[in-house]
Amino acid sequence: MTLQSLHIQEYKTNSGYVYDLEVTYQLFGPALGTAPVVLVNHALTGNSQVTGAKGWWQDLIGDEKTIDTQQFTILAINIPGNGYDRKQHNLIDNYKHFNNSDIAAIYYTVIQQLHIESIYAVIGGSLGGQIAWELVIQQPKLVKHLIPVASDWKATDWVIACCYIQDQILNNSVRPIEDARAHAMTFYRTATSFKKKFERSRNQKLDMYNVASWLQHHGNRLKERFNLQSYKLMNHLLGTSDCTRGTNNILEALKEVSTHIHLIAIDSDQLFYADEIRETYALLKENNHPVSYGEINSIDGHDAFLIEFKQLERLVKPIFQNIPSLQ
Repeated sequence: MTLQSLHIQEYKTNSGYVYDLEVTYQLFGPALGTAPVVLVNHALTGNSQVTGAKGWWQDLIGDEKTIDTQQFTILAINIPGNGYDRKQHNLIDNYKHFNNSDIAAIYYTVIQQLHIESIYAVIGGSLGGQIAWELVIQQPKLVKHLIPVASDWKATDWVIACCYIQDQILNNSVRPIEDARAHAMTFYRTATSFKKKFERSRNQKLDMYNVASWLQHHGNRLKERFNLQSYKLMNHLLGTSDCTRGTNNILEALKEVSTHIHLIAIDSDQLFYADEIRETYALLKENNHPVSYGEINSIDGHDAFLIEFKQLERLVKPIFQNIPSLQ
């Protein structure tokens, strides 16, 4: 579908800076107002093209797919500054002025301007899941189902550490995008997946190990479609999530929220560890918040939410079945 845009004037960030923003988004499926709305949040290097021939979640979203674009109106918003619209926003040059709380507030402004009064479900992987958590806590009556995949309500010390190293590479390397991406792939995947895929084999033509060639390839591919300032912003956002505003009391943050929370972890995830997500599940369950937990089994680590579509489909399918025409 066509990329659309709207303006947000004088948005004041949580850090006190004021920006005029142009925010782009895409709609898929029935027209707004004729079907329940599902908000799909993109991950760090993703964008609003969530379905269709080039859609990054096309196996999950589309006509007669698990999230059926014949039954649901899909809204996907680009994080301002992700570069998908090929425009440079001022905020890209001041990326540390923004955090995920700001992005969720910007998303809600888009939702208001589109006259959407309720959202059936918000789903997102990794960074997209973090923003989904923020939105639900900011707007406790807006969303019926929250589905954070391979994500958490907080950036753990480990996530913060990974993002710090990424930021150092992005600001100091002579090949910042390529080198940062190569480093990121080491915690997006696992040692087991590398062993199975490469088995210490060598690329004779390049005179290097195939694992190194593969990392180089991923760095080069991202350089072709992503710009440096966008990468800095997205990486920074990944390390900023804390829905409790520093209190670490997620129960207090959720006290007004009745949204059913469907937590989905990956057993081998080396970025958003399953143990952390299980802890959140146990805490919410013990305190009678509507919550469920599902787990993807994979050797591919964090990236499994973009690989193991059959398992993800099985976990989320019950949420999107037997839905009235409009809620």
